[in-house]
Amino acid sequence: MTAREYDVVVIGAGPVGENVADRAKHGGLSVVIVESELVGGECSYWACMPSKTLLRSGAALRAARDVDGARQSVIGSVDVAAALRRRDAIVHDWDDTSQVDWLEKSGIDLVRGHGRLTGEREVCVHGGDGTESITLTARHAVVVSTGSAALLPDIEGLRDAAPWTSRDATAVRAVPSSLVILGGGVVGCEMATLFSSFGCAVTVIARSGLLGSMEPFAGEAVARALRQVGVDVRTGVDVVAASREPGGDVELTMSDGSRRRAAEVLVATGRVPRTADLGLESIGIAPGSWLGVDDTLRVRGVDWLYAVGDVNHRALQTHQGKYQARAAGDAIVARARGAEVDDARWGRHVATADHAAVPQVTFTDPEVASVGHTESSARAAGLDIRVLDYDLSWVSGASTHADHYQGRARAIVDTGRRVLVGATFVGPDIAELLHSATIAIVGEVPIDRLWHAVPAYPTVSEVWLRWLEELGRER
Repeated sequence: MTAREYDVVVIGAGPVGENVADRAKHGGLSVVIVESELVGGECSYWACMPSKTLLRSGAALRAARDVDGARQSVIGSVDVAAALRRRDAIVHDWDDTSQVDWLEKSGIDLVRGHGRLTGEREVCVHGGDGTESITLTARHAVVVSTGSAALLPDIEGLRDAAPWTSRDATAVRAVPSSLVILGGGVVGCEMATLFSSFGCAVTVIARSGLLGSMEPFAGEAVARALRQVGVDVRTGVDVVAASREPGGDVELTMSDGSRRRAAEVLVATGRVPRTADLGLESIGIAPGSWLGVDDTLRVRGVDWLYAVGDVNHRALQTHQGKYQARAAGDAIVARARGAEVDDARWGRHVATADHAAVPQVTFTDPEVASVGHTESSARAAGLDIRVLDYDLSWVSGASTHADHYQGRARAIVDTGRRVLVGATFVGPDIAELLHSATIAIVGEVPIDRLWHAVPAYPTVSEVWLRWLEELGRER
């Protein structure tokens, strides 16, 4: 067994781990990153990038069909084979050569294999190909950025039925004739949108409805749109048993006694941390745990261990994990140099936005974009709020964008401080509206100052003026 020493050891070379390593390296520290699969991680090969690439074909087709003059040129449906080829190009055919080249150019060492903590600041890496094990010792910090995996619910027979996870769905080679999706969250809704656009007969089983953590009108709009294209959205029921015929279909039994059969079943009911085989027990932490951290992303009770991205369970989005990584990398450098750590709210070395301004886009039809509080979460937090709702089809930009534009936008205003604390947009192509709301929330821009941020005409962004006008009528 060989041994090496670095300032920082990072376990997990997804976008989050790469960003921690890059910040630490730019701060003058020596860094090694450990990866057991592909450099670039879940987002690059099995999540964000392939899923959004596959969804785009259907979205572009729907957009063209809702504009007179373009509609007449649309012939046929999504070319599934072409969409899959485009996905393959985006994920580089699951080849991480370009990502490895970036690490090398950045001066970050790579060790391939499964990394496990074996003691204080110590990581042992076992190569899956039988290569010699390597012990890596960190002078300053070990960073865990191993992400999360699909949760397999405890349903009788489900594991033996060989269900799909999101990885199987985004890496699909042949579209099944029928698909049952368990779960009505972001993954479930996006995959229902995707596979229905590919001509697959889709059923969604979501006990509590769709997109339950968002404003109710968002899930209602998505459910309505899915049903309009033939998706069977079933709510108020659970799956209690599953079985698969040898080489055949999956049969699901519902809590109401009904049954569903499909070629495949996709489980999209939540996530679990990838920490079960990380050696956490060697430092007194239970294996398989989410890793609780402070706002500098340091694991509570262990002054040399950091947990960044999904694994800390703060905000399970790639962009938020990369944000955490920037804060953690800079904090590690500051502590290594004996410099002051800026850990005040909104400071350089903290991930304050995890608590106040997490942006998320759900690429369904219609799209859903949200940041900050919903009405219910704002009231639960004890805020004195004003809720502003507006029909997006009423703004001029919507009229020029599509012939049958439907959408809705909600702003949550803290009336005590007179600042925006939440926003939700539902409608075609509204993802790019979200960042303006994120900036307003993070910057705590006073409502009176927002009057001077004039939206261009005609754009859907004019909804900002409509919100302000509604507030002005109440003064």
